[in-house]
Amino acid sequence: MQNNPNPNASTDSATEPNEANTLPATIKPSANATPPRGFVMWLSVAQLISWGTLFYTFSLLLEHFERDLNLSRVDASIAFSLALLTEGVLAFYIGRMIDAGRARAVMCAGSLLAAVGFVAMAFVQAQWQLYATWLLLGVAMAGTLYQPAFSILIRRYPTDFRRAIITLTFLGGLASTVFIPLMAWLISAFTWRGAVIALAVLHVAICLPIHAYWLRGEPVASAHEQAAKQSLSSFTTRFPFWGLAVFFVLFSGITTSIGAHLVSILRERDLPATWVIVIPASIGVLQVAGRLVLFFTEKHIDVHKANRWIPVLLPAALFVLALGLKSPWVAIFYALLYGMANGMITIVKATAMAQYVSRERAASLNGLLGFPTAVARAAAPSLLAALWTISGNYVLGLSVMAASGALAVVAFWVAQRRALRLHQ
Repeated sequence: MQNNPNPNASTDSATEPNEANTLPATIKPSANATPPRGFVMWLSVAQLISWGTLFYTFSLLLEHFERDLNLSRVDASIAFSLALLTEGVLAFYIGRMIDAGRARAVMCAGSLLAAVGFVAMAFVQAQWQLYATWLLLGVAMAGTLYQPAFSILIRRYPTDFRRAIITLTFLGGLASTVFIPLMAWLISAFTWRGAVIALAVLHVAICLPIHAYWLRGEPVASAHEQAAKQSLSSFTTRFPFWGLAVFFVLFSGITTSIGAHLVSILRERDLPATWVIVIPASIGVLQVAGRLVLFFTEKHIDVHKANRWIPVLLPAALFVLALGLKSPWVAIFYALLYGMANGMITIVKATAMAQYVSRERAASLNGLLGFPTAVARAAAPSLLAALWTISGNYVLGLSVMAASGALAVVAFWVAQRRALRLHQ
């Protein structure tokens, strides 16, 4: 990558003051074009703990909140919704901080706030206190989960971020597999209040040191890169950004609603009780399998073709489920499609903004979608429940989601096509 002292010169199409501004702006690679040994592995360990504690343990704590704080299921569930909405509201500000070179401070603060939040949770005695702790944990989510980690890899390793992101998600994809049984054991051994103290210790003893050590040496933008840096409005007025926005928001709503209703959907198909548990449990493993496929094939297939066809698997899986067939083999086929799709789409979503809009401003641009994505995640399960109430089964709701998934895929295709055309 040549250094062009003139930010308007045509040799760097990403910095031309014309339609090419929709293309990813170049970032000078770090001294090491690929992450140093251990960097991605340790960042993955922190992701495993962060996802496992902040996201997946709530389902095991829910009944304890209901009983000990005398709350209804709806009232107790609001706590987690508040955390997700807080994460969404802060996503843009977190993205801007990472773009400004403050990633280490962001992730260290996130780990510290997670520890404080879990310690505070151990002492809650009232509903408002529970909500306050999950608001704090929502701030921790914004600073520690995939989005800031992905943004760091994109910014530090602009020539090899896709493979690094695939590697990072291997352990993250196993968070539920590790932490649901671990949390169940901690609760049985130490009560739920003791268990959340243990979660706090994990953040202080493991995640915080990882972020503090491995995120040193944040790259500083050169004078040329500063001159080439564009305002966000120059990207958000173009279709590639909005096409990706439709894709991200719709897919986030779909996957969240499926996660909330899948057990009920399978029970509606009169499947044996064992299948109703095994099929959802298999999806996490299949997600990791999908990422493994990408890891071993991504250097042998065109990345844009892969990005184009991977998202198709999600509406295809929903279509299979919408058929309403009462067969374990159909459910297995759905799980295979959905699990593989969900695993690989995580990679597509993590890299698409950098590949098709702006690599230099990817963190901020992704952050702009944090709040609408959080709203979609909060509203979609209720919408699916409402469609079930109207029709008396899940076929209508699944059909609507399959159509929404197809719309999201088309929006992605158009965004990708326009971005690539401008790059020619």
